[in-house]
Amino acid sequence: MDDEEARIRLLDAAERLFYRRGIQAVGMDDLRAAAGVSLKRLYQCFGSKQELVEAYLRRRDGRWRAALFDYVDGHSEAPEERPLAVFDWLYSWCADPDFRGCAFINSFGELGAVSDGVTQAARDHKQAVHDGVLRLTRELPVTDPVALATQLLLLIDGAITTAAISGDPEAARHARRAAEVLLAAASAPSAVSGSQS
Repeated sequence: MDDEEARIRLLDAAERLFYRRGIQAVGMDDLRAAAGVSLKRLYQCFGSKQELVEAYLRRRDGRWRAALFDYVDGHSEAPEERPLAVFDWLYSWCADPDFRGCAFINSFGELGAVSDGVTQAARDHKQAVHDGVLRLTRELPVTDPVALATQLLLLIDGAITTAAISGDPEAARHARRAAEVLLAAASAPSAVSGSQS
């Protein structure tokens, strides 16, 4: 097994174990055993657990956003459907038996106070999701697509957190209905024209 294969195996193991059990509950020996690599090889690939945690978060960010926005692209045609498709994808993700909430919120809750790297990875992820949603809201006839994207991101994070804590994916459908109200208000003639009643 070369270093690249070992690295992939370790990241796969980290993603499964960190997400399922939490970062602090998983030791390097757990990761080594799950990946089927020696402890020496593990430390050749990642000099510390912190380095592995950050690599796990960075890779998860890219994968998570790709899955979300690929779904949006494949399941919506009109611009006004695209932001709502986000919540349809969230529902299916939240309904997965392995769903444990947002890996970035979870990681920040565990380590944000003591790890600048985890904090930055969480912030970068949330900013990247915001930017992705902003691309969707910029396609709409609204006066403030930035504010609308920020509001939708709050609904996204709220749905994920509520679904994780309650164990009920319906939170994503409730958030979708709230998003419909936001989109309708943002697209109202007074919002677009700036006229006052």
